[in-house]
Amino acid sequence: MIRVLLADDHPVVRKGLCLILAGSEGIEVAGEASDAPETLALLAREPVDVLVLDIGMPGRSGLELLQELRQSYPKLPVLILSQYPEEQIAVRAIRAGAAGYLNKESAPEQLVDAVRRVHQGRRFLTETLAELLAVSIEGGTAEPHQALSDREYQVFRMIASGKTVSDIAGEISLSVKTVSTYRTRILEKMNLKNNSELTRYAIQNKLV
Repeated sequence: MIRVLLADDHPVVRKGLCLILAGSEGIEVAGEASDAPETLALLAREPVDVLVLDIGMPGRSGLELLQELRQSYPKLPVLILSQYPEEQIAVRAIRAGAAGYLNKESAPEQLVDAVRRVHQGRRFLTETLAELLAVSIEGGTAEPHQALSDREYQVFRMIASGKTVSDIAGEISLSVKTVSTYRTRILEKMNLKNNSELTRYAIQNKLV
């Protein structure tokens, strides 16, 4: 029996995923979490075989949590579930240690297969993600946004989505001053002058 922990901040999404997994032979949902602290608490007291992790939960970013999980639970396969297309964040997730990446739009059709595959120690990669990884491995000139840390990249995408510094601070539980510092670093690293240029870059590169 494959024991799965679902970590997603949307109750409706969790319920839907539970129904899909519960109706699949050899799989059971061992627990549900709505944020990073709850996920870590459940893992500490309830051994599971696969973690299905929403990368967009509030507070700590999913990528930050993923890196901590790689340290504390190096053998636990983590299947990232996200509303974002592969080109926006999937390669970062795989590089951070995820065993697979699944877009929420395709989750109903592919979730069970993805869970079984990562449980077997294999990767779950869509054709699009496999192509993106191949390009990143081939190298070449790195794009400016690739120089950003995971937290900087998160803030970068939120700014590009039209959110204010105050909005971002409240959503990811940081001070306004800290988010402003991240914004300054992002502009410097990417050689951009303001939010308008940042937003234009994100749109042109399909990052939002």
